[in-house]
Amino acid sequence: MSNDRRGVDLRGDRGSQDLRERVYHAVFFACAAVSVLTTVGIILSLAVPAAGFFAEVSPAEFLLGTQFSPKIDGVFGVLPLVFGTLLITVGAAAVALPFGLLTAIYLSEYALTRRRAVLKPLLEVLAGVPTVVYGYFALVYLTPILDAIPGLELGTFNALSASIIMGIMIIPMVSSISEDAMSAVPDSLREASYGLGSTKFDVSTSVVVPSAASGIASSFILAISRAVGETMIVVVAAGQTPRLPDSLPDLLTAFFQSTQTMTSAIVQLGLSDLSGGTTGYRALFAIGLTLFVLTLGLNVLSDVIVRRFEEDYD
Repeated sequence: MSNDRRGVDLRGDRGSQDLRERVYHAVFFACAAVSVLTTVGIILSLAVPAAGFFAEVSPAEFLLGTQFSPKIDGVFGVLPLVFGTLLITVGAAAVALPFGLLTAIYLSEYALTRRRAVLKPLLEVLAGVPTVVYGYFALVYLTPILDAIPGLELGTFNALSASIIMGIMIIPMVSSISEDAMSAVPDSLREASYGLGSTKFDVSTSVVVPSAASGIASSFILAISRAVGETMIVVVAAGQTPRLPDSLPDLLTAFFQSTQTMTSAIVQLGLSDLSGGTTGYRALFAIGLTLFVLTLGLNVLSDVIVRRFEEDYD
């Protein structure tokens, strides 16, 4: 009996299994390397032409300049473009963040399982609509509706309609990620709160939302990053007029006027008759690099918030 036991190889034949594991490792590593190399390639494709631009235009003039008119006056101040980007982003956030959070609370805490299974995919369909469709909807339908409101005098291109439509576009991102974060909150916390006599509203707002705060904050920042980098909505609906308010009244009425974002300026320069190698042409790479750094900063901030406030329920 002992000889039979010594003759049995309990490990089996691992030769083919080890080979498969090495193949899987190589495939996964290649996929990860492609992602990293793509990011490095994007950075280099922006940084090299931007370096040529900054050799002709000082970074201080670019970052602090209050006028952007590359083809007519040869000035490249990026502040009007940053203002337009932040203006529309703030307007979009004012629409998307509250509506997205309230939608997530309903899906997570109030909706029945069958209803949630229908409503969540329908809501996420909004994320699949081409952004150019959103832009034309804002231009053709939303702007005339808003312009008919007494007291509002909107131009054909304006930041208000672009902000509202962009906010609607990023609602699915906020609601989906926030709902996933709320669903990850253990039911034991809800049951303990119910046991103390709390209502569903109290449980939702005082227990679930604070417990999922890191995921909710992450969804907010990711949605804002998406709004910062949006192109077609602002190109179609917001116009291409760089504008930097000189006073508080101008700031208050900025939503009613045409404006230009960094992405819109990149499209305008890319489609213009500027020849390659000129300062005006290189300016689009400098703007793109600025936009990349801004978006990267928001994503890093999102990651820091998740790591800092993430709850461990194990």
